[in-house]
Amino acid sequence: MGTIVVKIGGNELDDPQFVAALTASIAGLRPLPVIVHGGGKEIGVVQQALGGQPRFVAGLRVTDEAALRAAEMVLCGSVATRLVAALMLAGIEAQGLSGVDRGLIRVTRVAHPAGDLGRVGRPVAVRSDIIHRLLQDGVIPVIAPISLGDDGPYNVNADEAAGAIAAALGADEVVFVTNVAGVKDTTGAVVPRLSRRASEAMIADGTINGGMIPKVRAALSALAEGVAMVRITTLEHLARPELGTRISEADL
Repeated sequence: MGTIVVKIGGNELDDPQFVAALTASIAGLRPLPVIVHGGGKEIGVVQQALGGQPRFVAGLRVTDEAALRAAEMVLCGSVATRLVAALMLAGIEAQGLSGVDRGLIRVTRVAHPAGDLGRVGRPVAVRSDIIHRLLQDGVIPVIAPISLGDDGPYNVNADEAAGAIAAALGADEVVFVTNVAGVKDTTGAVVPRLSRRASEAMIADGTINGGMIPKVRAALSALAEGVAMVRITTLEHLARPELGTRISEADL
């Protein structure tokens, strides 16, 4: 079996019980996964402490200089350290690194039609050799999505970073761990499998909406780059591949 990339949202990572449950779930995964994490509400708290104010355009965080400093402190500092410490204390070799480290993730600045997002980047290259080497040594990479542009660090949506990493690794699967069981239809039932075409249709008609849109968009980007399968699920179902929503390129 090939590589698995697991993206963890940031909103629960300040909860010790969630981190403990995550550690237990990761311990049971084989092959060893690559973890990509967000920072969630902690970034906003630190940004305000630094005198800034969180702003969003089309659901995406605007990253001015204060926001970038906050994202670096949270993603590359407190969250990464918290996750690596929990894994190490559970006997799991782990190493935290960001997209800036050794130029792991290279980006270009995002030009969004809805407005200026500031220092927000889109991945254009991933040094997969660095990640492969860690996995070969039995070490789980814990990756913060602060990445390297031509003029310094950029913030990157963690979903997009996970998709780009999975594509560069030729991963068998990328799993987006979220607080909902998967993509839901108009009745509220989880859709177990979706094709690209069906996913696009559900976005167009509003069935897929809100925070699920960037996750599905990131899934489709990963598929376009060659990832075989994307799954959207909860932490409780991380180790159960039959649960959640699986998205693939082919029509079903």
